[in-house]
Amino acid sequence: MELKIENTKAQMRKGVLELCVLSIISQEEAYPTDIINKLKESKLIVVEGTLYPLLNRLKDAELLEYTWKESKSGPPRKYYQITGQGGEFLEGLRETWKELDHAVNQSQNNTKSNKK
Repeated sequence: MELKIENTKAQMRKGVLELCVLSIISQEEAYPTDIINKLKESKLIVVEGTLYPLLNRLKDAELLEYTWKESKSGPPRKYYQITGQGGEFLEGLRETWKELDHAVNQSQNNTKSNKK
């Protein structure tokens, strides 16, 4: 069976999506469309069908909460904020990311030195 790079890239993006979403919301409360736009800017293409289940899962885990705000152009909108527990969880994810980044870089450096 041939592995396709696009499938692997998609799985890697999904793996860091929770970290990225929590990081965005930790900076300021966010409306889902704003989150999607920021993810697209970072080349983490996400559609609503992916984001909303993640937001609900994070809310159910008490890592996020939301408030309704009136909109000038339509019905009220949900704006998400990170909770104290969510902030602690995010710090754990960031630490794990640093460890993974270090491990990947270390393994690449070891591979390069072995080829010399």
